[in-house]
Amino acid sequence: MKIDLNKLQLREMQENDCEVISESFKKQGWNKPKSQYEGYLKYQQDGKRDIIIAELERNFVGYLTINWQSGYFPFRKKNIPEIVDLNVLKNYQRRGIGTILMHEAESRIRNISKYAGIAYGVTKDYGSAQIFYIKRNYKPDGNGLVKDSKSLEYGDIVTIDDNIAFYLLKEL
Repeated sequence: MKIDLNKLQLREMQENDCEVISESFKKQGWNKPKSQYEGYLKYQQDGKRDIIIAELERNFVGYLTINWQSGYFPFRKKNIPEIVDLNVLKNYQRRGIGTILMHEAESRIRNISKYAGIAYGVTKDYGSAQIFYIKRNYKPDGNGLVKDSKSLEYGDIVTIDDNIAFYLLKEL
């Protein structure tokens, strides 16, 4: 499916988006509950996050969030905002939407920080994100694998899940 990226609109999240986003991901087999987006909306209203919604011809196609105070201590300590939860619907992936969302996020972050932070999961499910972020010049932050915002140590025994991440930085 060819899309015209000139028709892509970026905007902030609105209340009616919560149901639309949740249902859009449910249709493709992803469990992203409405409550997650209600939480994001509250963060946006409180100024804690920017939620950037991507629409194509008024249809939701993706989003990302900028967490201005990262939950990851090494970023928070240095006031490095973290790009969190970039998602594009499967039918719209690999068409430039993620790139446009990332450009917008990095542009906003550049106004307050020399660096942008990001993380990805370590399973194959995150393979596309791993490649995408490296191609965008994000580099490991040097803290190795992290579980629940704490670096893992040699000998640690963990269950591999979405709480295990690898953190990266990009100089803007």
